[in-house]
Amino acid sequence: MARKTLWMIVFMISSLVLVPLFLQGCFGGPPAWVKKGSGAFQSDTKAFYGVGAIKGIHNPPLATNAADNRARAELGKILETYSASLIRDYAASSVVGDFAESTEEQLIEQALKTFSATTLSGVQIVNHWTDKDEDITYSLAKLDLDDFEAQIERVKAFNGEVREYLRKNAVRLFDHLGAEESERNQ
Repeated sequence: MARKTLWMIVFMISSLVLVPLFLQGCFGGPPAWVKKGSGAFQSDTKAFYGVGAIKGIHNPPLATNAADNRARAELGKILETYSASLIRDYAASSVVGDFAESTEEQLIEQALKTFSATTLSGVQIVNHWTDKDEDITYSLAKLDLDDFEAQIERVKAFNGEVREYLRKNAVRLFDHLGAEESERNQ
C-alpha cells in the first residue's frame, strides 16, 4: 500500500510540473525574443542581440547550427551599424578640413572592420526555439556591451585618443541605437 501511495504522489507532482510545460509548448507561441528580433536592448544588462532562423532542415543539429550562424550574422550587421555610428560621431567631434584627420578616419574605419570581425568571436548563443508547425528553428545570439567595450581596449589598431573616445561614448551610442530600434518597431 505504501508503494502505491508513493507512486501516486510522484505521479501527481510530475503532472503538476509537466502539464503546464506541455500546455505552454502547445499554446504559448514563440518566445518574446523571436517576435522582437535583432537589436540593441537592455534587460538585466545592456547587450546586442541577433536572431537567426532557418526553415525546412529536418536534421535538428544542422538546423540549430545554421540558425546559430544566421544569428551571429544578424549580430554582425548590428555591430557594423553601431560601429558606423561611433565613427560618424567621432568624425563629427574631430576638426573638419584637416587632411590628417581624413587619413585618421580611414585608418579608424579599417580598424573597426577588423574589430567587428574579432568581436564576433565573443558572441554567445543564449537561446533556441523551434516552431514545429512551421518547421523553423530560431537562435538568439548575444554580445554584452561590457564585452564589446573590453574588445575596444584590446584592439591595437586604434590610437589612444580614438580608443578613449569609443570607450567613453559606447554607452551613450548604445542607448541612442536602442531608442532608434524602439521607434522603428512601433
